[in-house]
Amino acid sequence: MSTSSSGTTAAGTTRRPSGNVRWMMVALLFVGTAIVYVDRANLSAAAPQIQQDFGLTSTELGLILSGFFWTYAVFQLFAGWFVDKVGVRTSYTLAAVLWSVFTAATALGRGFGSLLGLRLLLGIGESPAYPCNAKAVREWMPTQERGLATGIYDSGSRVGTALSIPVVVLLISMLGWHGSFVVTGALGVIWAIGWWFFYRRPQEHGRVSAEELAYIEAGQETVQDDPAATTRVRWLDLLRHRAVWGMVLGNFCVAFVIYWFVTWFPTYLVQGRGFDLPSLGLFGSIPALVAVPTGWLGGLAADALIRRGWGVTRARKTLIIGGLLVSTSIVLSLFTESSAMAIAVLSVSYGALTFANASIWLLPGELAPSGDHVASLAGIMNFAGSAAGVVVSIAVGALLDLTGGSFVAPLLMAGAFLVLGMIAYGFIITRVAPIDVDRR
Repeated sequence: MSTSSSGTTAAGTTRRPSGNVRWMMVALLFVGTAIVYVDRANLSAAAPQIQQDFGLTSTELGLILSGFFWTYAVFQLFAGWFVDKVGVRTSYTLAAVLWSVFTAATALGRGFGSLLGLRLLLGIGESPAYPCNAKAVREWMPTQERGLATGIYDSGSRVGTALSIPVVVLLISMLGWHGSFVVTGALGVIWAIGWWFFYRRPQEHGRVSAEELAYIEAGQETVQDDPAATTRVRWLDLLRHRAVWGMVLGNFCVAFVIYWFVTWFPTYLVQGRGFDLPSLGLFGSIPALVAVPTGWLGGLAADALIRRGWGVTRARKTLIIGGLLVSTSIVLSLFTESSAMAIAVLSVSYGALTFANASIWLLPGELAPSGDHVASLAGIMNFAGSAAGVVVSIAVGALLDLTGGSFVAPLLMAGAFLVLGMIAYGFIITRVAPIDVDRR
């Protein structure tokens, strides 16, 4: 591809600069997201002990697991608006301090009611995290690098989920499950301090070179920077557009399966496959670890297709639908008696989900009518994902009680939601482009 003397390619983007502050920001997002999921998934790792200590039924345990998602879902709608208004730096710092306090306070739980209440509070604290991630990537990354950036920060959720099992199991063996929540809660406070002192917008950051800043700005969407779009579109107006509803339904379906892995997978291994605590700590993190590089691969593929001249709509739909199709292999785990084979199949399914998720989390930034609506759209989309967390937590617990502990129905349900997700992304979203504020 030829370049002009100013360093601009024919595709309209400048050559990659020597500065890498933008990737340092992505690394911070990755670590923050990992901590979010350690603090979110630690209850799942400790669930067998907590259930035994308090004599909880599977339905009660499911309600406790779902408590996080109730408030997390509702506050997503407010959190996205808040992040757009206040900014990423302040929002993420405040969120990290709050969720860390509520995580540590879980050690004070004394039964069903107190544990449920603390999980409700945790959902409030963590609600700004993903809207902050989406907006930070929109502020710092040019279009041609956002896929990888999104895949990297989103893989933090898998790293956090994977680490939560062996780390929490180790902490439980050393300090008991109460102590495990205190230790994991401290991680977020440390990260919040680093985030507050390091994060700025590119134009305000003292470590960003003029060359890197020009590269970032050259890759931003001019349509989304139109002041008229910012003033004409209210938050609720976003819900009037078909593409937004396709994004909402699709993310509900994807998140249903992701949160099955986050909430019920450890219990599945213990009760469905007969794993003991050491085996759970050793093998329970495998699907989540597999899902880390596949998320990065999904981001690389998303960027590569754009650089090769694929249209945004074609590139996003191809990777999302293809990933969900492969992920339906989750149902195949029902047809094997081998625990090793079941983990292998579930790892493929989870990995395919994160491959698709790298493109799914690009949608808020690409559908937003202006840069001031990115976090709001991310909040709306993640509201649907959080609602799926509520449904999967309660529905699986109820199904286990009804069927005597069989995981057949939950896994079939997961496969059905993946098919519905393919329909949402394939047919309800017709075009991936900034929403036309003059059309619905």
